[in-house]
Amino acid sequence: MLSTVIPVFNEVESLESLYRELHAVAAAEGYELDLVLVDDGSTDGSWQAIANLAASDPRVRGIRFRRNFGKAAALSAGFRAARGELVMTLDADLQDDPREIPRFLEAMRRGFDVVSGWKNPRHDPWHKVWPSWVFNWLVSRLTGVELHDHNCGMKCYRREIFREVRLYGELHRFVPVLAHARGFRVGEVVIQHRPRKFGHSKYGMRRFVRGFLDLLTVKFLTGFGQRPQHALGACGLAFFVLGGLGVVYLSVYWLAAQLQPTWQLKPLHERPALVYSLGALLLGGQLMSIGFLAELIIAYTGRDSDTYSIAEETPVRDRDNMDP
Repeated sequence: MLSTVIPVFNEVESLESLYRELHAVAAAEGYELDLVLVDDGSTDGSWQAIANLAASDPRVRGIRFRRNFGKAAALSAGFRAARGELVMTLDADLQDDPREIPRFLEAMRRGFDVVSGWKNPRHDPWHKVWPSWVFNWLVSRLTGVELHDHNCGMKCYRREIFREVRLYGELHRFVPVLAHARGFRVGEVVIQHRPRKFGHSKYGMRRFVRGFLDLLTVKFLTGFGQRPQHALGACGLAFFVLGGLGVVYLSVYWLAAQLQPTWQLKPLHERPALVYSLGALLLGGQLMSIGFLAELIIAYTGRDSDTYSIAEETPVRDRDNMDP
């Protein structure tokens, strides 16, 4: 069974065509299709279209949100409802071609746990393509997950990933990064990207600002999620040492002024180094204190979460029935 999770937000014009394409691919390839359509607060009649499809085909299931909660929430609801061991995601605007699905499944058979699409060539305006290129380059450099298109909505996952990776906010585009941090194998396939036929893009420039802030969050979670003091404490210690060196220098400066009254030295309170040194000491102390608090939170709230990921185990045998 292949589950296909599709977030929907004001896509009433494309839903019927998308369903027909998915049905054709499933029939041609012999897939048992499980289609989950998540209406993320649409206002254009998308829910009625989903309800009609579900009434005509039992393989189609719809989930309707009370309001727009965002793509990550829609995907989380869809993953929870998915029944297949493999889960495909794609956008509902028809720019993702369902005929590419067999290539994703072929990559999964080669041992990958997550396969991301790479829209090449990409049929979007330059003001979306260029910032996206910069964003993808930053994500690859900072996380070590070398993908050309982290933002691509067409991806395939093993469902077990979502027992260990929790989505919230706008972290849906970073699932490959979060999965890689847990030891899952991540791959990529080049896919056909079609020009938009209906509607308009739901994302603006704010998406890239939020994406950069989310990238910093993901970098911290994957690198220091279980040891926050290693990041906060290291920065705090560096500032503390820098401030301490400044105070030592100023102390020597003050002592020299007391021993040699004839020297024309500025009063200590007029030197900017005093303000900088005290600020560095305070900042260093605060960062280390925050690091200790973060460690306490992790120690008490992380008791039930594993810090490892098991790929497989050998069968358990009855010791009494084992051959000598």
